[in-house]
Amino acid sequence: MLTGVTLPAKRPQHRALYLQVRDALAERIATGQWKPGSPIANEVDLARELGVSSGTVRKALELMETQRLITRRRGRGTFVSDQTAGHLAARFNNLRGPDGEPVRSTVAAVEVAEGTAKGHERARMRFRAGDAVYRISRVRRLAGKNVLVESATLPAALFPGLADRRGVADSIGALAEAYGIQLGKAEERVSLGVPPAAIAATLGVAPGAPILLLDRVVFMLDGRAVEWCLTYCHLAGSYYLAELG
Repeated sequence: MLTGVTLPAKRPQHRALYLQVRDALAERIATGQWKPGSPIANEVDLARELGVSSGTVRKALELMETQRLITRRRGRGTFVSDQTAGHLAARFNNLRGPDGEPVRSTVAAVEVAEGTAKGHERARMRFRAGDAVYRISRVRRLAGKNVLVESATLPAALFPGLADRRGVADSIGALAEAYGIQLGKAEERVSLGVPPAAIAATLGVAPGAPILLLDRVVFMLDGRAVEWCLTYCHLAGSYYLAELG
């Protein structure tokens, strides 16, 4: 069973204790000390080691389960989730058909370019001036029609040589698997937006017509932003599912 967890000697008074426990446990996953699929100690043992109550540990574990960092298996114990597993990686591309069942889009085009973070990218990703980035443009198709146009920005430091690697830039899930990155939460803004003329033409919508705009930032387990993606969607006959934890 995995243990090896410590809380900071000086604990911040403004942050709830169960959140501090969650952070300490998640750090072991983020740094690779706790490997995907590995079992972790029970609540009593963790509470004894951390010097907190079993209730505090239980609340932290419940949050981690909601965040899909761990998986509880009845009669077997608690295990570290594999963030590159298909059902977890797919949560960032959550298209559904009219019957509510997941549908898989195909990537019709991918372009990767290198550059330096611009002002809006620095603001959304908390980059510093001069930070190198990769910009990925994707067009996704469903039932023979273009339905999504994505513009993603990623920190180049986390993806060395990405411009020369084919087939891994199709999604953040594929990128995370290829580079051994453990994905955490995502924050998504959903609104209506008017796409630029070129994107409107790609999606087959009238110029100036508002369509669904997704503005999403995906974070690693340690809290660093790993992808900012703007997606224009034209989903006639299907829809996008935004799951709330």
